[in-house]
Amino acid sequence: MTNTLWIVLGIVAFLLLWIVTIYNRLVTLKNRTDEAWSDINVQLKRRYDLIPNLIETVKGYAKHERKLFIDVTAARAAAINAKSVESKAKTENMLSETLKSIFAVAENYPQLRASENFKALQDELSDTENKIEASRRFYNTNARDLNTRIEQWPDNMFANMLGFTKRPFFELDEAEAQKAKNAPKVSFEE
Repeated sequence: MTNTLWIVLGIVAFLLLWIVTIYNRLVTLKNRTDEAWSDINVQLKRRYDLIPNLIETVKGYAKHERKLFIDVTAARAAAINAKSVESKAKTENMLSETLKSIFAVAENYPQLRASENFKALQDELSDTENKIEASRRFYNTNARDLNTRIEQWPDNMFANMLGFTKRPFFELDEAEAQKAKNAPKVSFEE
């Protein structure tokens, strides 16, 4: 009888250790994904902070482009207020499109293109866009790893019970990705 009890206790201990291992692995992946999302938010905040300066710089040269400034400001506000990954991705795509419009308008103003302030803002924005892209890849990698674990056996048996849910990817829409791929190159160098 005692041997049977020890065997049962050993099996129970093994199962508990197994579940704890699965839980800890899922917690690690969830925390990495949350950290990656936080990195995206930091870069997006940096972008949001640059946009008003860019608008003010361009406004001084292109006073009749009022609708463009309103569109950029509205896109920025929508992006700041977006909460879910999906809505954040959609509003960020709209913001990127309106920012492209500002740079396209700047082509018509040689004095603006020559402005040191405009060049500095353009460089900062370009650097920020690169960091957003890197943060997006980091987040998507972590979301993929978490989603894979949540779907794989045996983790999938416990993931839902333990409160883990799949994370959506933060990516461009297919139409937006195609537009970005075919977008004309804008250069402010003379």
